[in-house]
Amino acid sequence: MIRLLVADDETLVREALAVLLGLEADITVIAQADNGADAVTLAASRLPDIAVLDLEMPPQDGLWAAMRIRESNPDVKVMLVTRHARPGVLRRALAAGISGFVPKTTPAERLAQIIRDISQGRRYIDPEIAATALTEDRSPLTERELDLLRAARGGGTIEEIAAQLHLAPGTVRNYLSTAMRKLDKKTRHAAAQHAWEQGWI
Repeated sequence: MIRLLVADDETLVREALAVLLGLEADITVIAQADNGADAVTLAASRLPDIAVLDLEMPPQDGLWAAMRIRESNPDVKVMLVTRHARPGVLRRALAAGISGFVPKTTPAERLAQIIRDISQGRRYIDPEIAATALTEDRSPLTERELDLLRAARGGGTIEEIAAQLHLAPGTVRNYLSTAMRKLDKKTRHAAAQHAWEQGWI
């Protein structure tokens, strides 16, 4: 029996997915979560074979949860499901060790087969998502600049971002100015939004 954790912030979607997959003779849903943090906690306590995570869960997305699940429980395989695969996200997901990346338009029967394949150690990436990733622009930003834009996207002041990342306000301004210049954006918020849309943060 393949044991699943299903996480999605939309109750109707999560419960429907759990019911449909639970109809399969060789699949059982042992836990459900409506956010990434709970998914990480449940993965640690219940140790499912596969965690099926919605990519767009707030406040921390499914990729955030996937990275933490894989770090603490490398035997738990992770599948990400999404409505919109932003360019750049797939590369980050693969680096995090995810085993599956599929759109929410995937039929339930096909999804069940993908889950079976993943349980056998195979990896599945939706062909259209893979094609998009192959043609994407690579990020021109450093990891530190990406960290700053990730924090800036939350809408905090320079001082708040500095406190959050344990940096001096002047250092934060310098990094953000460099990132804005590289992305040709006039504000840190516009630069952060662009980086998010590209899937870099």
